[in-house]
Amino acid sequence: MTSDINSRYGLNPAHSEVVEACKVVAPCSALDMGCSNGRNALYLSQLGFDVTAVDNNPAAIDMLQQIVSEEGITNIKAQVYDINNAELGQDYGFIACTVTLMFLNPALVGAVIADMQERTLPGGYNLIVCAMDTAETPCPVRFPFTFAAGQLREAYEGWELVKYNEDVGTMHNGLRLQFATMLARKPG
Repeated sequence: MTSDINSRYGLNPAHSEVVEACKVVAPCSALDMGCSNGRNALYLSQLGFDVTAVDNNPAAIDMLQQIVSEEGITNIKAQVYDINNAELGQDYGFIACTVTLMFLNPALVGAVIADMQERTLPGGYNLIVCAMDTAETPCPVRFPFTFAAGQLREAYEGWELVKYNEDVGTMHNGLRLQFATMLARKPG
């Protein structure tokens, strides 16, 4: 069902890590940080999550709002928001931040992660997928921010790491990058 909506509007399917996380995370209030045109938000909404989808690109939010309106979707709230602000303002059971942090101001990423953690309900989850730059696998793209080895794991000390890896993967455009991938559960 979800892929139908995404393909009907020319969107990629939901990120594979979001799909995987939903095998563990039950529907709840969710935040899709850096939602772009809403591929993950649409997927989550189909599973019964109440989704807030944010992105700093007004055109992307307009497109998502148009899809939500055309499809009569009632559980997605899409809004323009600059993630660099690190002021989410409400709590969520699941915060997904896939391939987003690397576009933020590097000086603010720590505050953004701290805000995500603070705004996660006890027993709730954070999903982060972000490019890395290591000596073994230098990042071929000049993203403003990349994680160093172990940096994401350290940021989530005290949380239960449901999944954590720092694997090399291939982006949709064929570039090979190393990604830090983490699904972490906040202590209840």
